[in-house]
Amino acid sequence: MAVFIRFLANLLGLWLASQLVSGFLVTGNWRGFLVAAVVLTLLNLLVKPILKLLTLPLLIVSLGLFGLVINASLLWLADQFTGYIAIENLLALFWATVIVTAVNLAANKL
Repeated sequence: MAVFIRFLANLLGLWLASQLVSGFLVTGNWRGFLVAAVVLTLLNLLVKPILKLLTLPLLIVSLGLFGLVINASLLWLADQFTGYIAIENLLALFWATVIVTAVNLAANKL
């Protein structure tokens, strides 16, 4: 059930980011959103713990703000793997990461 909630949070976060951030777009209608959310959820479940462990000193020194860099890199990887996400520039990636992270944080508090 927790994986499904993460999937829904990623789906909602991607949709909100595509609506609010110019330069960030999820193509392919509902199929693009579903594939992108599945890939992002799998990256968050499998790759994110490894990245957090490897970058633990940076996470400690930055008081957790380096987590945004990890999340941005995972969102960029989801873009590279799926082809359904279009990121025009670094600023669009940053704001999309903030939105997706905020939605995931709210979903984790439920």
